[in-house]
Amino acid sequence: MDIKDKYDVIIIGGGIGGLMCAWRLMENKKDLSVLILERGKALEDRKCPILEGKVKKCIKCKPCSIMEGMAGAGAFSDGKYNITTEYGGWLPSVMDAKEVLDYIHQADHILMKCGASNERYKPDDELKTLCLRYDLHMQQAEVKHLGTDANYSTMLKMIEKLSDKIQIETQAIVNDVDKESHKVFFTQKGNDKTVYGDKIVFAVGRIGNRMFDAWCEKNSIKRTNNQVDVGVRVELPYQVWEHFSSRIYEPKILYKGGHYGDVTRMFCFNERGYVVTENSDGVLTVNGHSYKDKAKQSENSNFALLCSTFFTEPFDQPVEYARYVASLANKISGGYVLVQRLGDLMDGRRTTQSRIRQSTVKPTLDAVPGDLSLCMPKRQLDNIVETLQALNYVAPGTANYDTLLYGVECKYYSARPDCENFELKQAKGIYALGDGAGFTRSLSQAAANGLIVGDILTGKRK
Repeated sequence: MDIKDKYDVIIIGGGIGGLMCAWRLMENKKDLSVLILERGKALEDRKCPILEGKVKKCIKCKPCSIMEGMAGAGAFSDGKYNITTEYGGWLPSVMDAKEVLDYIHQADHILMKCGASNERYKPDDELKTLCLRYDLHMQQAEVKHLGTDANYSTMLKMIEKLSDKIQIETQAIVNDVDKESHKVFFTQKGNDKTVYGDKIVFAVGRIGNRMFDAWCEKNSIKRTNNQVDVGVRVELPYQVWEHFSSRIYEPKILYKGGHYGDVTRMFCFNERGYVVTENSDGVLTVNGHSYKDKAKQSENSNFALLCSTFFTEPFDQPVEYARYVASLANKISGGYVLVQRLGDLMDGRRTTQSRIRQSTVKPTLDAVPGDLSLCMPKRQLDNIVETLQALNYVAPGTANYDTLLYGVECKYYSARPDCENFELKQAKGIYALGDGAGFTRSLSQAAANGLIVGDILTGKRK
């Protein structure tokens, strides 16, 4: 299908927020002309050489098939869908929490239409009480675990259903948006193109936050910086946390203690999963995946352990701070990510290949053995060690000598633009949503945000 000169709505970004926005637009007003511009590849064309067994380490493909492309970074996540407003984003700070939860349920029903399971893990007060005895604070919610494999097929089905109703252009890199004329300038496979949108929605996700932030700076759009989280991915035998994961799947636990009084959080739990690399515009970080298919599962579980930092004046670049910490790990590992045994870290020595071979925990990612203390700030590293020792009370074995720590894992949250009902105050008819705009940090809230903006654009929500 040829690209037209003009559309009613142009959505920049084909992640779950952009897809849900397009879905709701079509539900509410079928005659709208809608265009999605996605900088990555079509979902079926997203092939990571590591996952396909062609290479052992990230070769920094452009675009990165793990982080970019239709269905966004969430396409290859483990597909956790948290049905709660207690965590996962900041939508309840800009609208009623009950309404946000209703939209989360609406998005869940759409995903089930596309093949998602309705199996849910329920909150567990007994486990919460166990954590409280050790000053660990477990957040609770209903959780659906789709699995990396099942999540992929669900998103593929959703895109197929949308493709008959809207136009989707992949490998379309947006270079600029004129906030007055609403012209969108983009490059697609080496060709410069221009298209006009009556309404424009930035749904760029985490990978597009730097582009959106630069656009806001250029156009004098006020923003508010959010927190940045820096830490590690922890990998250990799946049996250590099985008494939690078998009942609630994902333990989300906060710990505030020790010398600094900072909050460190355990989240993004992957039972019998794999540690994976992510390429964020050339900086390699780590994450975790897990599969529904038992034949694809490992003998380990992994989770993120991140320390939250809130910067004050005069520093206003938290995203660049996190990228810099991660780039240090890349530098001392020869361009990759590091792995270190907890025991080696505590003993003040680097992990080596021979020590990894002797380890009782076999790594699922071919990372470079090294010393995290050479690249991570002492404050964050101290918090991580203290939290692991606290978690060891409720899950003995967490702080074992051979527990693996991969670094660096970062979660940086975009600066939130000055909006009213998600419309930029200094740019009439231009909207922003999702992780890339600092409103969400989860599949469920990003999906809800897409539906909300879809209703706003069609007059279904005032």
